[in-house]
Amino acid sequence: MSYARLPGLPIVDAMTPAVLVLVGPVTRDEVAGLCDDVRALLEASGAGVVVCDVGGLGPPGLGAVDLLARLQLAARRAGGRIRLRDPDPALHALLDLVGLRFEKEGEPEQREPALGVEEAVESGDPAL
Repeated sequence: MSYARLPGLPIVDAMTPAVLVLVGPVTRDEVAGLCDDVRALLEASGAGVVVCDVGGLGPPGLGAVDLLARLQLAARRAGGRIRLRDPDPALHALLDLVGLRFEKEGEPEQREPALGVEEAVESGDPAL
């Protein structure tokens, strides 16, 4: 038996996020092209999430914050979002300082409770 091979990777489906590796430092001229890359990856994968590998981005600074904010904006305009892979702790702290929240790969989403968390019951609560 034989069959025609379908184009693309057979193990990749709509639930597999696309990955964009960011190697820095990124110049201001490259930002628009990276935003286009995020939009193209969202359209091609259909997953709604682009994982941005920021491990090689270089020392954290306002340039990295600006880049990630623009990538998130481009992703949201395209109907998706970005998730960070391997962020430097200093970059994560700087993003928190300026008020930008990003999902990190390997962390539970805000909508999901962390595993092993149980709710406490007050002794005066009525039973349901």
